[in-house]
Amino acid sequence: MNDTLHYTTNEKGHLTIAGLDTVNLAKKFGTPVVVYNLELVRERARKFKDTFEKHGIRAQVAYASKAFSSIAMYQVMKEEGLSLDVVSSGELYTALQADFPVEKIHFHGNNKSLDELIMAFDHEIGCIVVDNFYELELVKELAETRKQQMPILLRVTPGIEAHTHTYITTGQQDSKFGFDLLNGQADEAFESVANHPYVELLGLHCHIGSQIFETNGFVAAAEKLLVKMQTWSEVHHYSCRVLNLGGGFGIRYTEEDTPLSPETYVEEMIVAIQRLSSESAYQMPEIWIEPGRSLVGDAGTTLYSIGSQKVIPDTRHYISVDGGMSDNIRPALYQARYDARVANRMHDNNLTTVTVAGKCCESGDKLIEDIALPKVEAGDILAVFSTGAYGYAMASNYNRLARPAVVFVENGKARLVIRRETLDDLVRNDLSLYEEGEES
Repeated sequence: MNDTLHYTTNEKGHLTIAGLDTVNLAKKFGTPVVVYNLELVRERARKFKDTFEKHGIRAQVAYASKAFSSIAMYQVMKEEGLSLDVVSSGELYTALQADFPVEKIHFHGNNKSLDELIMAFDHEIGCIVVDNFYELELVKELAETRKQQMPILLRVTPGIEAHTHTYITTGQQDSKFGFDLLNGQADEAFESVANHPYVELLGLHCHIGSQIFETNGFVAAAEKLLVKMQTWSEVHHYSCRVLNLGGGFGIRYTEEDTPLSPETYVEEMIVAIQRLSSESAYQMPEIWIEPGRSLVGDAGTTLYSIGSQKVIPDTRHYISVDGGMSDNIRPALYQARYDARVANRMHDNNLTTVTVAGKCCESGDKLIEDIALPKVEAGDILAVFSTGAYGYAMASNYNRLARPAVVFVENGKARLVIRRETLDDLVRNDLSLYEEGEES
């Protein structure tokens, strides 16, 4: 078993997470259940943050909470001294319920509504990452009307294409995100706010993609953004003090994945930005980054109960679990690959090649294709690794399936942090045709 996934087994041959028996966790909390190793989350957060501090670099490490949003996870990030990246009123509201420091909240998104921007102003958050001209005008109008200061970053597309899936590349020129750095849009946006009495332009932001296993793209993006910031300094005598290189740091899903350590990502960024600043005589900016998946992705494991099987001779052997694309859409959405083990048979030999199917009524509801596992029976527990990012966060009630429970494990204890949805939850917002309701 790949020990980089931070899992072990006990004397019963059961998979353990942070010392706890996953078979017992499945019995106590039911399945499907997403189990987070909180010790690993904290370790990753500290490695990102401590590396900047070790080198004496002014920085903010903001948790990109779209990877997994919950009150409890926000509280963990608050305890670890991180900032927070939110992309909707729902994530902002969750942060407020977690009593997260508002001055450390950054609001992202390519189509923020007026109500969302008003909410950001009302709570005096730390920064709005402005994505387009429509939003920029709304921010300026709100700031002027309210006579309220609002720090912003301009998100730009630097023309860098990360080596990742087409659906999760965001830094290339053809992207729905940000002001184009190459065609003059970024300059136009800069000129409209550089001397604004209420809108404080802190600097530039970019995000070149996700699940990135190298630092070249981050270095190239930093160079493009620093050149633009230096130009504005020389021409307009305006110094931007923040350079935000986003996130996208890769994790290990399968043996083929080769992510770098948090320290390596950060240190190579620091070296490159120090060199570029020195060469251009531009004051070293404060560096902001936004890890999400790399904080929580491989800290999460989803436990399923195995049910039916179907053997098609000379074709395929299906085993089905009690979840699927309703709690993990990534395999169907962009062919994401995962590793898994039978949690109660960790010492058995992997003799059978199977495809793990979900229970949704879609032929494409397959979590893992062609994985070697022991011979399984109904009631066995399947553990799918590295499901902590964009699993629960993208979950749905397709087929009216309830969203799973979420459990944090740390220091030998398990804590339920999101209850499993009930059947009553599924119809809570439904209105009967035979009861008085709203009519248009």
